[in-house]
Amino acid sequence: MTVIESTIQPAATESWQRGLATAVRDPDELLDLLQLSDEWREPARRAAQLFPLMVPRSFLERMEVGNPYDPLLLQVLPLGAEEIVPDDYSLDAVGDQDAKRAPGLLQKYAGRALMIATGACAVHCRYCFRRHYAYGEDPKRLVDWEPAFQVLRKDDSIHELILSGGDPLMLTDRRLGELCALLQTIPHLRRLRVHTRLPIVLPERVTPQLLELLTAGPLTPIVVVHSNHPRELSGSCSDALRQLVRAGCTVLNQAVLLRGINDDADTLAELCEKLVDLGVMPYYLHQLDRVIGTAHFEVAEARGLELIAALRPRLPGYAIPQFVREIAGAPHKVPISEAPPNP
Repeated sequence: MTVIESTIQPAATESWQRGLATAVRDPDELLDLLQLSDEWREPARRAAQLFPLMVPRSFLERMEVGNPYDPLLLQVLPLGAEEIVPDDYSLDAVGDQDAKRAPGLLQKYAGRALMIATGACAVHCRYCFRRHYAYGEDPKRLVDWEPAFQVLRKDDSIHELILSGGDPLMLTDRRLGELCALLQTIPHLRRLRVHTRLPIVLPERVTPQLLELLTAGPLTPIVVVHSNHPRELSGSCSDALRQLVRAGCTVLNQAVLLRGINDDADTLAELCEKLVDLGVMPYYLHQLDRVIGTAHFEVAEARGLELIAALRPRLPGYAIPQFVREIAGAPHKVPISEAPPNP
């Protein structure tokens, strides 16, 4: 397999902010770097107007040159299929807006709440369930978070706070530290969960300073990363995941079942084994959320159940993710086997 040669000099990899600054945002540049034919160019330009392209070069370098069906490329390549809008797809398939308790604060499930820490991401995954989320309405400055903190302080049933986004690790250590310091003053909070894709696509974000920030306080740190394919888990990405585990974080992975990317048993088995070898536990395999622009990724639920069945004789039980989908208004993620099937 031929992979793209690194265009980042060693000095540029010293800072994750530089990794962001050099990320590819132009569909034409992406296609040129991967030496793809012009037939992909105009559809990619149109789709990028609907949802902007962004992919770090450290992730790009794991893709196969000349292969438009590379499983990592398909996660970030804008396609004309995003313009197709089936009747049963919506802007907010998971009910985020109805779950708001304060600006930037969502609660869907008992005992835990979620903060939209930032609307920024290091990579724009084309299947993103928040690709239409109104991030502009959420807090930007620390003082703007006060209504959310008032809700958290008053509700002692909330024991776990989830930082999400966007991606919370897009915050600087200073800004992230300020949020964490405020959370640590709430006596009934016991756990801090961070949902992030940066250790996968921009692993240089995992620094000694970040590890200290996550593990130094009284809240038990849980980091939920997002990898969909075993080829994502190589080099500095593997090192970053090991560092999180060795620092004392519980590290879990959630993946999305995606057509043409991981909808076969061999790929999922290899992904789960690689994760476990790094000390990361497979957590969820999500059925695609039916968000406008993502329909071409959907895999039939029956196929997902077949894949989980195929994993059972191949992997230990702890290495098999739970196959779930999110139903707006439901009190928990719903195992597919227990849910009424989608057509």
